[in-house]
Amino acid sequence: MRITVRALPLLIAALVAAPLALTGCSTTAATCGPAGSGSCLRILFTGNSYTFVNDLPLTFAELARAGGHGVETDSLASGGATLADHMADAATAPKLDSRKWDFVVLQEQSEIPAVAASLEDTMYPAARTLVAMIRARNETPILFMTWAHRDGLPVSGMPDYESMQRSIDTGYLALAQELDVAVAPVGYTWFIVRRQSPEIELWQDDGSHPSTAGTYLAACVFYSAVFRQSPDGLDFTDGLSADTARILRKAAAQEVLAHPGQWGLH
Repeated sequence: MRITVRALPLLIAALVAAPLALTGCSTTAATCGPAGSGSCLRILFTGNSYTFVNDLPLTFAELARAGGHGVETDSLASGGATLADHMADAATAPKLDSRKWDFVVLQEQSEIPAVAASLEDTMYPAARTLVAMIRARNETPILFMTWAHRDGLPVSGMPDYESMQRSIDTGYLALAQELDVAVAPVGYTWFIVRRQSPEIELWQDDGSHPSTAGTYLAACVFYSAVFRQSPDGLDFTDGLSADTARILRKAAAQEVLAHPGQWGLH
């Protein structure tokens, strides 16, 4: 599951290219029977409003159900939460122990992955601890590569979306390489969709949180990464037009499945 350093500049080149204070939630989408009762994946999403706005875990579960997969999803997510917050939260270990999770998704706060100092001081130490906790329970961590703000992060020297996305991708991929962890490249795919289909609005009006289309795209990327299958052709659209949903499903399949080794998916 190795992501080579050599792959990083290729991915960055392809891109030439503050969260709101919202109330968190923990939504369970259960389609599994009792543990051991059959084929079913259990996935815990750990993050913040990028995870709970539009309910990404439930959207993923609905997409998986449309593809014939049994899944159970749950989340630990509150507004603005960082991986360091989750590491220190007394609720994290009990949640990890509450089920035998097949995958545990780790999503960092939106700006930290783009800022080098925050990466080294905040994100990476917390991620190392959380990945160790997850693996100690024989569960599989997967990193949720997020998208940049629509207007970048000028205060930190990233004046536009493209420059911020490059920094986010580099931050996540370097961590994935260090820890030998797979990545769901949501942000990378977001950039491709924005470039190829700019008529699809992936952000809400705040330029940060995902629209329904943005969350649907994220769910499609996770579908491709988790099942190693294309979501193209599935009939769940989450209320989007058939054309928009088809574009997002195809983009996710193309970016995840064409070169799975780049994302540590084997």
